[in-house]
Amino acid sequence: MGAWQRLPDDLPPEVRHFVEHLRLLKDRTGLSLVALGARTAYSKSSWQRYLNATQPPPRQAVTALCRVAGLAGEETERFGVRWELAVKAWPRTPSPAPADDPVPDPAPGPVSAPAGGSEPGPAPACAPGPAPAAGAGPVPGRYEEVPTVPWWDRPPSAPEPRPAGRRVLLAALLALLALLVVALVGAVTLG
Repeated sequence: MGAWQRLPDDLPPEVRHFVEHLRLLKDRTGLSLVALGARTAYSKSSWQRYLNATQPPPRQAVTALCRVAGLAGEETERFGVRWELAVKAWPRTPSPAPADDPVPDPAPGPVSAPAGGSEPGPAPACAPGPAPAAGAGPVPGRYEEVPTVPWWDRPPSAPEPRPAGRRVLLAALLALLALLVVALVGAVTLG
């Protein structure tokens, strides 16, 4: 516990603050990432990405960690606020260019190192853009939460209504079967 990867230097302060508190909360549980994955609906590798700031966690993952750590009420709300601030500022990798973009794709082949012999680094992160206008669709490069709810937190679903035609057909088949049984019994007793 406490042997975390160093967070990137260019991480926005909101993200850094959130991830540091998330790490402290995880350490407070005393669980390994494997055990944490078993107690929540999120795998060890997912928790590694969340706790190393390579991917923002879904809100439900944060809620699950708070529940496992024994947080309640106001403390859980604080983590919710930290999460909201962090995902607004979370750095994004550039999205691929649209198909109709006139910029051609580079020719496939080996990646050469830049001048000076250093290794190529990771793709630069995009800063979040201005807030979208009301009613606008998703903004490329902005974090969109995809709700993932563990099966035990999902509200019970209502059973699907059966079509009335099936009931009528079943009743007609049962009546026909009863009529055939009566006719067969009558034929056997008369004959």
